[in-house]
Amino acid sequence: MNLAPTIEPEAPATLGAALERAARDPSTGIRLLDRREQATWLPWSAILAGARDVAASLAALGIERGDRLGLIFPTGRELLEAFFGAVLAGAVPTCLPPPPRFGKAAGYGRRAGAMLASVDARLLLAERRARTRLDKSLEPLPLGTRALDDLPAGKTVAAAVGGRPDDLALIQFSSGTELSPKPAALSHAAVLSQARLLNGYWPDTPEVRQRGVSWLPLYHDMGLIGSLFTALERPGELTLLPPEVFAARPAIWLRAISRFGGTVSPATNFAYGYCVERIRDRELDGVDLTSWRVALNGAEPVSADVMRRFARRFARWGFRSSALTPVYGLAEAALAVTFSDVEAPFVSRRFARDGLSPGNCVREEAGGRELVSVGRPVAGFEIAIRDAAGQGVEEGVVGRIWARGPTLMEGYVGRHAETREVLRDGWLDTGDLGFLHRGELYVCGRIKDLIIVRGRNHSPVELERVAESVPGVGMGGAVAVGHLPEGGDRERLVLFVERARGTPNEVVDAIPATCRRALLSDSGLEVDEVVVLAPDSIPRTSSGKVRRAETLRRWERRQGG
Repeated sequence: MNLAPTIEPEAPATLGAALERAARDPSTGIRLLDRREQATWLPWSAILAGARDVAASLAALGIERGDRLGLIFPTGRELLEAFFGAVLAGAVPTCLPPPPRFGKAAGYGRRAGAMLASVDARLLLAERRARTRLDKSLEPLPLGTRALDDLPAGKTVAAAVGGRPDDLALIQFSSGTELSPKPAALSHAAVLSQARLLNGYWPDTPEVRQRGVSWLPLYHDMGLIGSLFTALERPGELTLLPPEVFAARPAIWLRAISRFGGTVSPATNFAYGYCVERIRDRELDGVDLTSWRVALNGAEPVSADVMRRFARRFARWGFRSSALTPVYGLAEAALAVTFSDVEAPFVSRRFARDGLSPGNCVREEAGGRELVSVGRPVAGFEIAIRDAAGQGVEEGVVGRIWARGPTLMEGYVGRHAETREVLRDGWLDTGDLGFLHRGELYVCGRIKDLIIVRGRNHSPVELERVAESVPGVGMGGAVAVGHLPEGGDRERLVLFVERARGTPNEVVDAIPATCRRALLSDSGLEVDEVVVLAPDSIPRTSSGKVRRAETLRRWERRQGG
């Protein structure tokens, strides 16, 4: 299989130029699907027309080339027009998640305000309902907060695709588990190169046309770059449904793939497990998933067990297990760094647990921890495994994952010291732990998430997977953290678990003791405290990753310290 994409001689150099080109093909565009599964078709030409109007209004408001703009919109036409309007105006947009539908917005407003301040945003464009909820919780911006229909009229230009490939195209906040996501500055060249690399992995022929389907939020890099920009760069057809629709009724995602012949659809590991738990057979009457050729799994640790369960669960509707494609990437690389073979079944191996700490040499062992290969570097990328001092290690030795390639960020906006820590001589320190085995990358944890118990390092991911196997614990509903109480003399191991919906009370009552026995048997670790939570209580990032530090912080606050 040829993994390197063929790049046309006159490929667009900016997102604006890509939108202009896509608008010339009326058969391509975006299909918006609402919670009632009603579809609205928007050809790229309609998106371009709306974006030009927004760009003209921004110019009339005083937005200049290089100005930073915040965007807070649900998935929909307004977000598309606002984003590309900012691009056509020469501004640098950054997408933020909308406020929660229920509950107070004050906490959200503080977080959104901090993100906007960190990128020195001059203006916030927001959906009207979101703006109403935010007005009292955001610090004033130089040009304020406006809904699209509040913008002044401007003189629409015929074309506005200026700028250079090395100009910033957008600022993408990392979706890591930190309390403060980092603003990665990405150029036009980086995001378009990434889109071309991705488009090189799936077919687009008269016999098999590329048709994307995504519920991932457009403020997340897998949704924005991996879904929207790939459809723009080819150009192609993309069906979008809001993430809240997927969360409420995940079967709509699979029905959309069937209904519109989706060939490529990405998701997180959590989402695949969520579908197994939440979708009922009766919701899939008439569904045919045989068109789904590439089911990407990334943005968080990949579980072989979850993928096997998903493949078994939906095989009767035509889903092929070979479609499951584990990948590895991060916002700082404009998304993908490694890819598995999209035409072959995923690969997993078991490794001795005592060899999966930094500096150790891994060895395969029956009954060991099962890890999934996330493949080999995408075209133009290199992977290196290094020790804490930055020196390379041999294949099979666990260390920090470093990456070098054509789509790396320019740096973190306004964070020069942090940029210098992770970008060195053209290489990016991802902050993840992993190793190479038979030329393929295996990820086994994050540096900052390590738990130190009695002087030994432990990956929370491994502990969480053991907890998830306990009866009554929801899939993806476990968080393991180290906690040093004030005045304490050692780090305590605290396990948070969400009870699965519909679990009988007697099973819920047994969860703490069962979790303790399971972890003691599996890893020899004694859990100091097991906290059972209601379903959907664990805070997660936009891509579904559990936020360990935030989970601990909320618990400490409830405990009074």
